Amino acid sequence: MKFTVNTTLKDSNARAGLLQTAHGDIETPIFMPVGTVGSVKAVHQFELKKDVKAQIILGNTYHLYLRPGINIIHEAGGIQKFNSWNKPMLTDSGGYQVYSLGEKRKIKEEGVTFHSHIDGSLHTFTPESVMDIERTIGADIIMAFDECTPYPCDYEYAKQSLGLTHRWLERCYKRINETKPVYDYEQALFPIVQGSVYADLRKQSCETIASYNCDGNAIGGLSVGEPVEKMYELTELCCCLLPKDKPRYLMGVGTPANILECIDLGIDMFDCVMPTRNGRNGMLFTSEGIINIKNAKFANDFSPIDINGTSIVDVQYTKAYLRHLFNAHEILALQIASIHNLCFYLWLVGEARKHIIEKDFKSWKTDIIKKVTNRL
Repeated sequence: MKFTVNTTLKDSNARAGLLQTAHGDIETPIFMPVGTVGSVKAVHQFELKKDVKAQIILGNTYHLYLRPGINIIHEAGGIQKFNSWNKPMLTDSGGYQVYSLGEKRKIKEEGVTFHSHIDGSLHTFTPESVMDIERTIGADIIMAFDECTPYPCDYEYAKQSLGLTHRWLERCYKRINETKPVYDYEQALFPIVQGSVYADLRKQSCETIASYNCDGNAIGGLSVGEPVEKMYELTELCCCLLPKDKPRYLMGVGTPANILECIDLGIDMFDCVMPTRNGRNGMLFTSEGIINIKNAKFANDFSPIDINGTSIVDVQYTKAYLRHLFNAHEILALQIASIHNLCFYLWLVGEARKHIIEKDFKSWKTDIIKKVTNRL
């Protein structure tokens, strides 16, 4: 994997770059649609390519390991062949999913023992086994196994957890370097910065992770309930400490405003379930603001969902039609809303990139945030 920073700014840490992988190039800043089990909910792969113009999507190690199982993915020849997505993919290590299991898991030095949320069966993830699983899944970018701390989290627990995450990283790094890719292309390992909301722990984590000189670095454990100002503060701190010649990935963030603010702070890569999850519940993001399409005022509104054309390329569905589909409990409603929101998110980061290159990102960001946070 190769990362090149093409454009930087004097009044912002935002940058435009190019991330080159075995399955294609990715222009940054970029938003990555979440395809947890190998699919982005309610969206066909051809729609991701043609309409959404997604350059990379995510899969999740925990979910793919449980279902369909690693053997089936291996038999298919890797995740891209299994799901017919011949473009770049990233797999999360499952650390966040294990964290979210609560009482169904036990964390120890060796790894995590957990009960499947599907059938209650018992499983164990270690840093070594997770690297082996991610090797077999075959994504271009793979994440180190970490512990994601909850919010709120007391300092002593956060400190102990961070130590565990760093020791697990050492084992992940060793395993990756003593094994070869399962398929005929290289994979890039991204360590994950943790440390809860404590600046000294975040600083320690950034320094530890940077010392491994991996192909890229991720920032985890934010957007888990902490105040947004704290998220921005810690993101800025991490961006100042992490290597400038490596891509920076802020995990699980977020709203359109969150993404724009964090691009300003120096983040290159984002993912979040918000555009598809909120879309399936009738919340649409547009260049003029946020719409609850189920509201009665849209019953006879025959204007396009987004007047600026950030919606589905070939068809400009009207607000009235989409509201009708939701009221009729038509599956097409979920599909249109999901695709629309993803189109908007990819349009937004594309516009951000364009304005970084044109050197007017800061003023554009100020204006567009006022619009995209407006409730229509």
